[in-house]
Amino acid sequence: MIARLFLGLQALMLIPFGCFCLLQPAQFADSAGLAIETITGQIELCSMYGGLQISVGIFCALAVFSAGLRRAALITLLVIFAGLAPVRIALGVSQGDFSFYTNFAMVFEAVSLAFLIGYLMKTRDTAPASMGQPSV
Repeated sequence: MIARLFLGLQALMLIPFGCFCLLQPAQFADSAGLAIETITGQIELCSMYGGLQISVGIFCALAVFSAGLRRAALITLLVIFAGLAPVRIALGVSQGDFSFYTNFAMVFEAVSLAFLIGYLMKTRDTAPASMGQPSV
């Protein structure tokens, strides 16, 4: 139940955020302190912040309703947040950037990562025996 709630909250955060980034890239860029200088830059921002966020959010939403996808979605988020949280925190602290955007992202990513580590460690022995096993 807690995994479904967590994945649902992730979907509720990621899908609208991705849509905002895809549909309003200039407004997102301003709020994140980015500059869109070329069409290539706009495409990159829309793809990475829009399309990627939306697709991960949809995966989370699907996993809410499919037990077979749930652990894979949690591990996917673990990998994503394990890349984002430590780097953002280290750079935010070392560069002294405590803007609203950076602080919100730091907290969201760090809390998500901590939850995922704890939850996946706690439930690792309850995963189906076939998970991670090659099929013969």
